[in-house]
Amino acid sequence: MKEEVREAKKVGEGVEFERIRRITGYLVGTTDRFNNGKRAEERDRVKHSTKGIFAENAA
Repeated sequence: MKEEVREAKKVGEGVEFERIRRITGYLVGTTDRFNNGKRAEERDRVKHSTKGIFAENAA
């Protein structure tokens, strides 16, 4: 019997998604139509990362 070797894939790899933001009470997908106030609100927010989140839970 020939053993098949598979390469490990990350969770969600190859799955496209759209980021949704909530700015001043509205859910939006893109910021291209934001006025200066909404752009400033989005720019000033704290950005969070998911880097390493799956590696910690894999063990």
